[in-house]
Amino acid sequence: MTDPAGVDVRAGRLSAEVLATGFSDLHPAFEPHEAFVEADRCYFCYDAPCMQACPTGIDIPLFIREIQAGNPIGAAKTILSANILGGMCARVCPTETLCEEVCVREVAEGKPVQIGLLQRHATDALMATGNHPFRRAAPTGRRIAVVGAGPAGLSCAHRLAMLGHDVTIFDAREKPGGLNEYGIAAYKATEDFAQREVEFLLKIGGIAIETGKALGRDVHLADLRRDYDAVFLGLGLAGVNALGAEGETAGGSHDAVAWIADLRQTAELSQLPVGRRVVVIGGGMTAIDAAVQSKALGAEEVTIAYRRGREAMNASPYEQEVAATRGVHLRFNLQPKRILAENGHVTGIEMERTRSDGGTLVLTGETVTLEADQVFKAIGQSFVAEGTDHEGEGIALERGRMKVDAACRTSLDGVWAGGDCIAGGEDLTVVAVEDGKIAAMDIHAALTAADRVAAE
Repeated sequence: MTDPAGVDVRAGRLSAEVLATGFSDLHPAFEPHEAFVEADRCYFCYDAPCMQACPTGIDIPLFIREIQAGNPIGAAKTILSANILGGMCARVCPTETLCEEVCVREVAEGKPVQIGLLQRHATDALMATGNHPFRRAAPTGRRIAVVGAGPAGLSCAHRLAMLGHDVTIFDAREKPGGLNEYGIAAYKATEDFAQREVEFLLKIGGIAIETGKALGRDVHLADLRRDYDAVFLGLGLAGVNALGAEGETAGGSHDAVAWIADLRQTAELSQLPVGRRVVVIGGGMTAIDAAVQSKALGAEEVTIAYRRGREAMNASPYEQEVAATRGVHLRFNLQPKRILAENGHVTGIEMERTRSDGGTLVLTGETVTLEADQVFKAIGQSFVAEGTDHEGEGIALERGRMKVDAACRTSLDGVWAGGDCIAGGEDLTVVAVEDGKIAAMDIHAALTAADRVAAE
């Protein structure tokens, strides 16, 4: 749309060919020879620091050695035995701040072994065969309900199914995958990879998925506790933090999370409107993803405005570099004060400069105005507790999220939880996968112990 105030938000800014280039794979996959050469760089360290840094504990030296030996399928089995979503994690994990950051090659030479790309090489090779690497144990007769088909829920469901239990997953959206389907930048997971990985995971058998079923609306915790032997909640973060600035509801002011979800479900990117001048508020991965994809859709000027200094950004230096190299401007120590609008649509945003005083953010009183046709808010999400109470007893919360113990048990008997919805979570796919695995093993142990007591 274009109006006299200079607003310019429209679709079709770029040709299909240019769009395809802008949304192509961020990291093209290794060719077999490239994978062999890279694997040969690994020192195969004893007590490898990379393995210690992986939240799911993948035996990284072993799978790299298997690639070096010409056995990528075996390498994939090693990976997936620890992380069943290893294919997606290879694409979206911040390896530069996890396994690769502590790689001995990085410490000694400043150039780590490219563990993420090697992991992708192996898992892609296995998925291309169409075969599932694991078999179910004998049926136990036990039924578990999983709420949420995101990384935590899928990980939990797969491990439980592999142990012989029957699992039903309920998810509020129309497609399974959670963050992997709706929240990851399109250039990080191309060719419908999230759905292909879900299909691969379901080949274990024993897992049914019911989509369009929201907790508290279509399914209720009391019923699940009554009808199933255990319940796992992988609810994610459904709430979005408000900007708290005047004019926040003006047209052209969007929630970045919802916009990314819309983009991921858009079949024809040329039909998705984008502004000529875009401002993204925030300093995390969502801000980076919204900014880079706005630029890829044809926005001429894209700015990320963050209220603190560069060193405080949640987005890693690597992700900041990705944004910068794609033409995104990063500006720091700017806090939103007022969204400017004419005729009900965004025309700019007034920001107040800040400074840090002993770690405390201080407003300086000095303001700057950034022109904008669109403003994206990417300042964090929050847990929505709706549906998590039972007979007046709600699951205990801590810092606004569900409180769990080391085994992912909540305060309600028979209910476990994991992923972004729990206190202390790191909002990473790989951490959610590990939560699901931990919970599944504890659910299995609890049910096995109950069966043993019943048999005595």
